[in-house]
Amino acid sequence: MSSLVFDRALYRRRLAAALAAGYPDFLLARCAADLDERLSAVLRRFEVAADLGSALPLAAPVLRQKAESLLRLAEAPDAGADIVGDLEALPFAAASLDLTASLLALHAVNDLPGALLQIRRSLRPDGLFIGCLLAGQSLTELRQALLAAEVEVSGGASPRVAPFADLRDLGSLLQRAGFALPVVDSELVTVRYGDLFGLLRDLRAMGWANALLERSRKPLRRAVLLRAAELYAERFSDADGRLRASFEIVWLSGWAPHESQQKPLRPGSAKARLADALGVTEVGAGEKPGGEGER
Repeated sequence: MSSLVFDRALYRRRLAAALAAGYPDFLLARCAADLDERLSAVLRRFEVAADLGSALPLAAPVLRQKAESLLRLAEAPDAGADIVGDLEALPFAAASLDLTASLLALHAVNDLPGALLQIRRSLRPDGLFIGCLLAGQSLTELRQALLAAEVEVSGGASPRVAPFADLRDLGSLLQRAGFALPVVDSELVTVRYGDLFGLLRDLRAMGWANALLERSRKPLRRAVLLRAAELYAERFSDADGRLRASFEIVWLSGWAPHESQQKPLRPGSAKARLADALGVTEVGAGEKPGGEGER
């Protein structure tokens, strides 16, 4: 069985169609504002920055505040892009960038560890990568409703919603890619809809329709869609009848290693004991806390 998950060519075609039709920016705009806030805490300027695959140029104004020059790589033809390329085959030379950012694009690559490794290699020493992607519990309501409806109506099911990386795994992926000082955090964004079909329209408008290699090539039956809409409303509606859709946005950041960066102390190299700092009595291995008479 192939280890590939996504039909990347289909994904890029759908992204191009979505951009031509007026890609909605509500999630990207939120992420661009978050990027601005996060970079405001970095008290330095960079020489060359690159926006890696963000569907709209919303990160560009943020990055220009921090960098002398900016390159924008788009995964679908875009009048504002400097390069049209693929996040799985970055066209940048090693150690050619100082700051890289990516908004809501990396969750659709087949080889996330490889993409992160390429990003780290593209950075000069002490260069920064910061980006966000969908992960964890994103679209869990849609996944559950479609699965239950298809099993109930058709007696079986095929994959309809992309798998997303687990938050706990992403930090280790940054370390495996060679980033120093990796940081991972997440935010659960809930978007509310009048019905399931409004959510599906938004996903198509963002080019996020099913692009899984193992997807069924047959259109989803109307009866399955109608039953999924019923199940979604039964299980995931608020008191006012509107439906919740979860987007878990996970932020990743890390630095290309440099000798000036902080490093963890070697075991046993501390100048003071933790027990002294806490004002408590140190207990050696094998001793009972509190001494004799402790119950």
